[in-house]
Amino acid sequence: MRCGLLGRVLGHSYSPMIHGMLGQYSYDLFPTEPEALDALLRGDAWDGLNVTIPYKKTVVPYCAELSETAEKLGSVNTLVRRADGTIYGANTDYDGFCYLVRQSGIPVAGRKALVLGSGGASVTVCAVLRDLGAASVTVISRSGPDNYENLERHADAQIIANTTPLGMYPNTGSAAVDLRAFPRCEGVFDIVYNPARTALLLQAEQLGIPCAGGLSMLVAQAKRSAELFTGTEIADGRVAEIERAVRARLENIVIIGMPGCGKSSVARRLGERLGREVVECDAYIEQQAGKTIPEIFAEGGETAFRRLETEALRELGKRSGIILSTGGGCVTRSENYPLLHQNGTIFWLLRSPWKLPSDGRPLSQAESAEAMYARREPMYRRFVDVKIDNEGAIERAVEAIARKVLL
Repeated sequence: MRCGLLGRVLGHSYSPMIHGMLGQYSYDLFPTEPEALDALLRGDAWDGLNVTIPYKKTVVPYCAELSETAEKLGSVNTLVRRADGTIYGANTDYDGFCYLVRQSGIPVAGRKALVLGSGGASVTVCAVLRDLGAASVTVISRSGPDNYENLERHADAQIIANTTPLGMYPNTGSAAVDLRAFPRCEGVFDIVYNPARTALLLQAEQLGIPCAGGLSMLVAQAKRSAELFTGTEIADGRVAEIERAVRARLENIVIIGMPGCGKSSVARRLGERLGREVVECDAYIEQQAGKTIPEIFAEGGETAFRRLETEALRELGKRSGIILSTGGGCVTRSENYPLLHQNGTIFWLLRSPWKLPSDGRPLSQAESAEAMYARREPMYRRFVDVKIDNEGAIERAVEAIARKVLL
């Protein structure tokens, strides 16, 4: 069976990986320009397709029959070629977002909801929220009656759902709204799945607002699509299993800690253990700057180095599935936290200050390891997700991180 994903730009898609875990069928990408769409849909190169931007409405006229949900929404994201050659169209995005909301545990019934964006995904999200009992659902667009210039009229919103591409890879770090404008907000959804934590979700975490990203929606809609492709029911539990597997494979492992605590050695061994690419932030900075770290410090001091470090983390933090060994002082700039956390779990490698070497480390020459640790310890605490003891053999630290990742 030949299945795949139809869209215009598809390089960032996780769908081939997910469908590879769901069924015994091939799954390819079909990046297609508008002028080639008709030939593809009428051709025989596929048996089942998922459909993404910008074709979810365009494919509707090609369908001989639509599912009840697809007909109601006027949007199709799954095509199945039937035995007689006709095409059946369905909307499994509805199933996916419904799963996301229910799994998050965030109550929407009786709440005022704002949906950011007015595209095809917005229509689906609005339908789910209404069907789950939201008291009201308002679409915020750039030019409609409810827009980003008059958000103050909706300051009492309790649910925020982002359906725009703002914050999506590779243009991470931006959000459609500032959540501080919604003091009654009780829950935030973002259908973007790369990065795992968009700027909107990171702000929700910071403000203590329950939130959920788009990966579970992606997997749940893929599961329903796979059932339509194959005509075979798939257990609901597979969604959570596949979501965990995708996170384990794609979430970055970020290692922070004091200079000399063993970050590079642990990262290198962990890369061998897990078969992952290892990136040394300091080496990346040297490569980009064309200078050594001591030369950067000598020419511009710590301020110049920290600026280059943040620029490096802005690029490296977007990647997926890497092991990132950071410099010991990356925690001294708060803006580095979202760059590391957007796609990563942050592991703090712990070693007693009196055991730390100082040779060849510019800042370690200026103050004792004990004094530096006392100053930076609160910063490490603000960044860390998981603490890892590295007082003994390196292999113990490597296995401790591997166990957390492979859970």
